[in-house]
Amino acid sequence: MRFLFLGDVMGRAGRRTVVDTLAQLRQDWALDFVCVNAENATGGAGLSEAHAEALLAAGADCLTLGDHAFDQREMLEFIEQDPRILRPLNFAKSAPGRGAALFPTLDGKKVFVVQVLGQIFMKRPFADPFSALDGALKRIPLGGRADVVIVDMHAEATSEKMAMGHFADGRASLVVGTHTHVPTADANILPGGTAYITDAGMCGDYNSVIGMEKTEPLRRFVTGMQKERFQPAHGAATLSGVFVETGDCGKAITVMSVRIGGRLAESVPE
Repeated sequence: MRFLFLGDVMGRAGRRTVVDTLAQLRQDWALDFVCVNAENATGGAGLSEAHAEALLAAGADCLTLGDHAFDQREMLEFIEQDPRILRPLNFAKSAPGRGAALFPTLDGKKVFVVQVLGQIFMKRPFADPFSALDGALKRIPLGGRADVVIVDMHAEATSEKMAMGHFADGRASLVVGTHTHVPTADANILPGGTAYITDAGMCGDYNSVIGMEKTEPLRRFVTGMQKERFQPAHGAATLSGVFVETGDCGKAITVMSVRIGGRLAESVPE
């Protein structure tokens, strides 16, 4: 199978590049599945119903969220209506929605997507992501009920993301880090056959401070004072993510970073 994971969609610029690009990429790269992290797609804070529908209509099969999952209050209800949207698995059990789901592809294969939140340096405590993921992978194992397993590790610390990659090695097709909006250069296949990258980057304007217009973040760093709310940058956006091809057993045989448009160098699969 050939699938694409796109990093955090950041505001209007990020939405625009996904909507304008994804359908053609699905055709050109013969993609079987597309997963998009969309937790910053609406004004840089959460995901609205309208923007979720736009990304799904553009060609995403699944949208993952993160620590900002319910910043847009309407998502509290909408996530229950659309099973293609996932919040973190290790949120409170009473949280609406679900953190893992099995998705069918057009050729009858099954893709299991799981999202977990890290604990290190996060603003509030969450349940243990390792035990949460372990239980999910035991219920729906790679090569059993799932032909492909994608794990979105939404976390701040690179060490915690790397640890999750090795924890799931051999049990997932891809472990991909999200949340920090800065693409890393460590896309590789781990010894057990799991594709891994510490951060997929963001779909957004890189002439910014992690997707936000520069003036207010710079003011806060330089003066320690807040004047305005952060606003997403609206310049030319880069589509950032990771492309993976798997063999018959669901293990990765190809992994590469994807950077299209905007200010970053272009890299695309053949």
